[in-house]
Order: sequence, then structure tokens, then C-alpha cells
Amino acid sequence: MFKSKTWLRLVLLVSIGVALAYAAWHFTRPQPPEVELATIARGTVESTVVNTRAGTVTACRRARLAPSAGGQIVKLWVKEGDRVKAGQPLLELWNHDLAAQRDLATRQLATSEERRREACIMANNAKRDAERTQKLAAQGFVSPQRGEDALAEARARQANCDALAADVKRAQAQIRVTLAGLERTTLNAPFAGIVAMVTGEVGEYTTPSPPGIPPPPAGDLSDDTCLYVTAPMDEVDAPRLKAGQPARITLDALPGQIFDGRVRRIAPYVTEVEKQARTVDVEVDFAETERRPLLVGYSADAEVIIERRDKVLRVPTQAIQQDGTVLVLGKDDKLEARSLKTGLANWAFTEIVSGLAAGDRVLLSFDQDGVKAGVKVKASSPKAIAAAP
Repeated sequence: MFKSKTWLRLVLLVSIGVALAYAAWHFTRPQPPEVELATIARGTVESTVVNTRAGTVTACRRARLAPSAGGQIVKLWVKEGDRVKAGQPLLELWNHDLAAQRDLATRQLATSEERRREACIMANNAKRDAERTQKLAAQGFVSPQRGEDALAEARARQANCDALAADVKRAQAQIRVTLAGLERTTLNAPFAGIVAMVTGEVGEYTTPSPPGIPPPPAGDLSDDTCLYVTAPMDEVDAPRLKAGQPARITLDALPGQIFDGRVRRIAPYVTEVEKQARTVDVEVDFAETERRPLLVGYSADAEVIIERRDKVLRVPTQAIQQDGTVLVLGKDDKLEARSLKTGLANWAFTEIVSGLAAGDRVLLSFDQDGVKAGVKVKASSPKAIAAAP
């Protein structure tokens, strides 16, 4: 009886030990790594080229204006932020001396015109008198010498009339000279736009800079109704770019918004900047013509679409490993390495020519390093990619 109880106690202790060991193994065993999968579906794949450095929103017309003559500012017709029309005056320099010269030239013109009028009246009268004297000389009432004198007098009077007419033209030219001098003291808007900057105040003196030194602008005028993006592209992508290709424009100041564009011009030379990559400037127009709330100088990125294919099987580019294979979820939740034949590709998606089918689930990301084929995994939030852009 005593041996039977001892035996039962021993069996109970062994059972408890086995149970505890199994529980410890069960709760401490390594769990399958949790990974994120992507479901293969059809969508759009594009081959694109993106600028290497930030681009800039540029106005089609922008002028840094300065008067062509030096002088003291006496009038400022506009202020920063004003919208102006073409030809509207922006500022005026002191020009009283030139205005006085204009008035003097105007009075000289009036005097010359009156003198010409007087001389021409006398010339017409001398002409009629010469005609009458010629008739009298032909009838013998006066001597031929008298007729010749009258004819010479008429010709002299007409020459004086013509000379004073030329003097009138000289006076008119003098007025144009003085008006040109006055125009040099007035700064006008060459086109319609918005005044971005005004340098100088009333009473300050402005002067042109010496040759070879750019003068500080008295005003900065921009036509913000026509904007485009200038983006530097890497020189290796230049042969693939052509005018007219579609593009997408994004602005740092307007996150989440994408603007359609089109390549308008490609620079005919490569820009070389010290210690930086060589680039080619590409100009991209906004496709829509309506006015947008954009500012000149915004930083922008331009993605030029080289080629586009719709409704093709595609896989996220990040799922492709360095050796060109992808890890596909197979039977028993184990990953299988599979080789792919790919087509068009960009940083987001790659076209599948062969190797995968719609509905396959491939490894997209994981929370442990070193996940390889043959490893059993635990899928986490699988997502389809057909609806992604």
C-alpha cells in the first residue's frame, strides 16, 4: 500500500514537471516575424524623370527696373503690391531744367511757324507780282529787265519760305530731343503686372552704375498671370527629355496638391556649378490657364513623364530585392523566392512581364531583419495596390 502511494506521487510530480516544461516552451518559443504584404494587381506604371535640386516658380515676364539717368526722386507713383498697367509711370526724377527746355523749344517752334507763314505769304505775293510783270513786259509796257527782277524776287521769296519751313522741322526735332530727355527721368512699366519691390524714397538720389556693374533695381515688376517652373535635371536624363512631354508639378508651400504641366523648353547647354552635379534646366508650363494663388519664387519639383502604361500587372519597387527576386507568400504561410521579368519601372512601381500573377501576395516590409525564403511569417495588414496612383 505504501509503495502504491509513492508511485502515484512520483507519477504526479513527473506529470506536473512535463506540463510546466511544455508551457515554458510554448510561451518562450520564437514567433514568426510579422510582415506587411502587398497584393499584386493591375494599375499604371510610368517612367519619370525628377529634378535633382529644387526648382523655382518663375514669371514669364519679370523686370528689375531702373531709370536710365541719375537724379533725385521727386515722385513715387506706386508702392509695393500695387498692380500697374503697361506704360503706367512708377517714379519720376527731378527734371525742371528739362521741362524748361521743352517749353523753350515749344515757343521756338511757334515762332518758326509764324516766320514761315509770313515768308510764304510774301513768296506767294511776289510770285503773282512777277507773273503780272512778265505779261506787261511781253506787251512792251515795262522793260524786260523789270520783268527779270520781279521773277528773281519771287524765287528769292520762295527760297526764304522753304528755308523757314526747314527751320520749323528743326524746332520740332528739338522738341523731340527735350521730350526724350524727360522720358529718361520717368520710369514707366514696360508691361502689366504687380510691383514686387520699390527701392528708394522721395528725396533720395539714384544714379546709374559704372559699366560692368549691375545697378540696384529701383523697382521689381512681375507678370504673375503667366507662371512656369524652372527645374534642374541631371545631365544623364537630358537625352530622354523632349518639349511637349507631360509633367506633374508639386510645391512645398502647397503640400498634397499636384498640378498638371507640360515641358515648354529644354536648355541647350549643361550648367556646371562648382562641387555640384551638372544639370540641364527644364522649363515646365502649368497646363491649366486659370490664375492660381502662386507666388514667384516658390520652390517646386517637376516630374516629367517619359512613358506611361495603363492596366498592367505591377509590384511595388521596394518589394524587389537586389538580386531581382521577390518573396511571395506560399503554402503554410511560408515565403518563397521567385524571379521576375520586369518592364517599365519607377521609384514606386515596376511592371511585371512574367513571374507573378494577379492576387499573389509579396513581401513589402517586415519588423525583423534577415527574413528569407522558407521562413514562416505572420501577415500584417496586407494591402492591394491596384488603386494606388
